[in-house]
Amino acid sequence: MTVLPIRLFGDPVLTTPAEEVTTFDAELRRLVRDLTDTLRAEQGAGLAAPQLGIGVRAFAFHVGGVRGHLVNPVLSFPDEQEQDGPEGCLSIPGLYFDTKRRLHTVAKGFTDRGDPIQVVGTGEMARCLQHETDHLDGVWFIDRMDAQRRRAAMRAIREAPWFGNDAPRVKVSPHPLLGGRR
Repeated sequence: MTVLPIRLFGDPVLTTPAEEVTTFDAELRRLVRDLTDTLRAEQGAGLAAPQLGIGVRAFAFHVGGVRGHLVNPVLSFPDEQEQDGPEGCLSIPGLYFDTKRRLHTVAKGFTDRGDPIQVVGTGEMARCLQHETDHLDGVWFIDRMDAQRRRAAMRAIREAPWFGNDAPRVKVSPHPLLGGRR
């Protein structure tokens, strides 16, 4: 089991769009295992590769007893229904903010072996799929908020004990070849 440190708000890798995975090999499978192990240890709903400092389009999820991962996800929305409720992020530890998201989401992508996969999500699963795909696009969930909510969230982030006290937790990636970034 490999549990890696999670990058925190303020780390530039978290606002940089991730690169598409083109090689489905043992290195990618190791990354997916690391994502899954770290997610399990942190008891979160989802974890994207950029949160581990790896700039590639892959994430792991665990929502409502359903565990899995997606590589190169593409989202679609079968309707216009929305949900509004609390959302958190392992890169913004301990803070939750109401955020509007689509209620229903379809995510198409690949397994770590390159097999096509589709995940259909409603409620919390839909929120997770959108949140993690946003990470792959360099977008924070607070970017999805209206101005008033965003100001309140930024105030709470600046007041958080982990914010600005130390440099972001950084570890050299054990996956140096994926996407050519560390």
